[in-house]
Amino acid sequence: MSTNAQPLPAAGAPRNYRYFDLVMAGFVTVLLCSNLIGPGKTCILFGITFGAGNLFFPISYIFGDILTEVYGYAKARLVIWAGFGAMLFATVMSYIVINMPADPNEPFNTVIQPALETVFGNTWRIVVASMLAFWAGDFVNSFVLAKMKVWMEGKHLWARTIGSTAMGQGVDSLIFYPVAFYGIWDTSTLFAVVAFNWMFKVGVEIFFTPVTYKVVGFLKRAEGVDHYDRSTDFTPFSLKT
Repeated sequence: MSTNAQPLPAAGAPRNYRYFDLVMAGFVTVLLCSNLIGPGKTCILFGITFGAGNLFFPISYIFGDILTEVYGYAKARLVIWAGFGAMLFATVMSYIVINMPADPNEPFNTVIQPALETVFGNTWRIVVASMLAFWAGDFVNSFVLAKMKVWMEGKHLWARTIGSTAMGQGVDSLIFYPVAFYGIWDTSTLFAVVAFNWMFKVGVEIFFTPVTYKVVGFLKRAEGVDHYDRSTDFTPFSLKT
């Protein structure tokens, strides 16, 4: 008998996954970058103006779909809270860095301070809107996908990813834009932007569906897991996995 044999995990012990941490890191990275870098610039493409962050933020929903489909709602819930914590820390850090007194003897501070205020100095409404919209939208996305997987008995992954994204991104857009810009933008413009961004984000999900299939298939085989949330406690206010 080999002396290098590893003991089997005890019954009920948490299972370690090879790629879960990597997927979580990818989710948080996309979320932070799209919320910190993207809002600093608006772009125009085919005559349509939109925030640069909208190009990449939908990718976080693809990560969310993969996490829920492979590892289950409880694992995805943990990742959503990790992303929320990262956004909260980034917001607090940005506020402190911007408002700390600059060294008057360093000439470069006269250049960097206005730039920092422009890029990272979001109003309280935008900050609150971003965090509420992300939190609610991602939990709706994960909940809907988990429920649909049980209802569909694991079939038609494309319907689950697109359907859950449509619901989650709808909630995200309906929270973010009114909270951030109601009373500032014309109402018709506000809801036109909500509709366009919802359609664009769902379109990104549809476009990346073949990639989602490949990643989900790889992870299920590599991890030996295909979780069904048949008896899951779907409260968002828990870190239990």
